[in-house]
Amino acid sequence: MRPVDLAREHGLSAQAIRNYDEAGILPETERSASGHRRYTPVHAQALRAFLALRRGHGHQQAMEIMCAINEGRVESAYRLIDATHLALVAERGTRTDVASALTALSGTAPAGLRGEPLTVGELARRLGVHPATLRTWESHDIVRPDRDPVTGYRRYGADCVRDAQIARELRRGGYPLPQVARFLDALREAGGAEPLRVFLDSWQDRLTSRARALLAGAAQLDGYLTLLDRE
Repeated sequence: MRPVDLAREHGLSAQAIRNYDEAGILPETERSASGHRRYTPVHAQALRAFLALRRGHGHQQAMEIMCAINEGRVESAYRLIDATHLALVAERGTRTDVASALTALSGTAPAGLRGEPLTVGELARRLGVHPATLRTWESHDIVRPDRDPVTGYRRYGADCVRDAQIARELRRGGYPLPQVARFLDALREAGGAEPLRVFLDSWQDRLTSRARALLAGAAQLDGYLTLLDRE
């Protein structure tokens, strides 16, 4: 088979196939007398495995898995696969923790907040973060403290403390600051329940999709390993 024959199945360019070959994603390729690459069904399955792995593991990790297998380092490939599954398990746990925290925090004032609003230092201690973190969140419109009219110091009331607590949980879940800001905007505008449900459902959908992608990648990789065993 020619590069274009492999490319056609997946809507790729022939140059992409050559690039994958040179990166070590495909097994060693024989050349014709004129120097053209000659691909076999084993190469075709290697390409299917890589593209399937990429959906669950990402491009770099999928490439490292394929390169390890093609270099005979199968145990290294398995360790890379295990690492992705462990990360997914950890993210599932994080989502559960975030869901519990957000459900408790989204519609109610923070427990234990009495009297005067908190200062930046008091809130930082409550959350276990550095005061500079709160200022960074403010610059992204995640928290919106008032200012003391006399001193100009920041004052964090009940709603602001709640937003900061939610931001902390989302950041622990690995969410970037712009996404945290967008979520809190939706939470404020819709009153809490609906954006919370959509956010958590969307996160669960991503976890489910990635788990399915990992299964699909494993199936294609098993097919590739089976062909290598026969070779």
